[in-house]
Amino acid sequence: MTRGAPRALAFLSFACALAGVSLLAQDPPQQPFRSGASTVAVYTTVTDASGRLVPNLSKDDFEIYDNGKLQPITLFQTETQPLSIAIMLDRSGSMRNSLRLVLLAAEELVRKLLPADRARIGTFGDKIEIMPEEFTSDQSALVRVLRADIRADGSTPLWNAANEAMSALSTESGRRVVLLFTDGVDSPSPADLFKRSTKSVMDVVERATRDDAMVYAIGLEGNMQGTRPQSGMGVGGGGLSGGFGQTSNSFSQRPDPGLPKIAEETGGGYFELTRGDDLRATFARVADELHQQYALGFEPTKLDGKTHKLEVKLKAKGLKARARESYVAAKPKTTS
Repeated sequence: MTRGAPRALAFLSFACALAGVSLLAQDPPQQPFRSGASTVAVYTTVTDASGRLVPNLSKDDFEIYDNGKLQPITLFQTETQPLSIAIMLDRSGSMRNSLRLVLLAAEELVRKLLPADRARIGTFGDKIEIMPEEFTSDQSALVRVLRADIRADGSTPLWNAANEAMSALSTESGRRVVLLFTDGVDSPSPADLFKRSTKSVMDVVERATRDDAMVYAIGLEGNMQGTRPQSGMGVGGGGLSGGFGQTSNSFSQRPDPGLPKIAEETGGGYFELTRGDDLRATFARVADELHQQYALGFEPTKLDGKTHKLEVKLKAKGLKARARESYVAAKPKTTS
């Protein structure tokens, strides 16, 4: 991205524009840009045909459509906006051989966070934990979490973990990001199934839309031991699709098919890996994307409390824009 003006000044100018006030007339705002009653924030990643990030575009290169209608872009920023990110790592039993590599890769992402960014580290397996207690910009504290005695055990409560990450992010201002890593498909614990307290991928997509959250996902093809379905009996979809017979041996399992879906719906990215040695580069790529997104904003013409379809288009051929596909046009809160 172009870094012409100092990052802090550019950010303050953008935040003040969002609030509709003069930079000189007010004290510097402390909160980064996010959607509000008058402006919808649309963070957009742009790549070329080879997947490289594309910098140096202008507002005139973009078009935003709300329910199919072209909208004037009222705010545009190329400077990096601060973010709060919940990094959620699978530590289920199938991760015993890969967990150390994943923790090292997550450390790579932590070290690429900017001073204004805030993060927490979550793990999910036999239970879901998110540390430390508050979001922090202290990279040393985050690395200590990753270097603690984290063991692989239990099932893969993927969507429950994503939902808890969003709950943790709910009080954070500005950009809210969840990074999900797993080598398997969603498999809630027996206790959650008994209590009927499980979340589905659609539950999490709907919450991300309401909460204005972006989800990135990294899936690693898992190596499973045990009974493998045969003759059309699917594993990756989280259920069996028919057929006869089973074999007992080692087999590979693709990550949960909901991962690319939620990434696409929320404007994040999805990366599917077959080798653990690609993890560091992939986690680093997530950090690079988050720090090279375009911040677009428009003022919705109708605040009807409904979910609206969003589409970001680029005028130049050969470029791809990735942004969230919907938002909730929340009605203004009434005061008594």
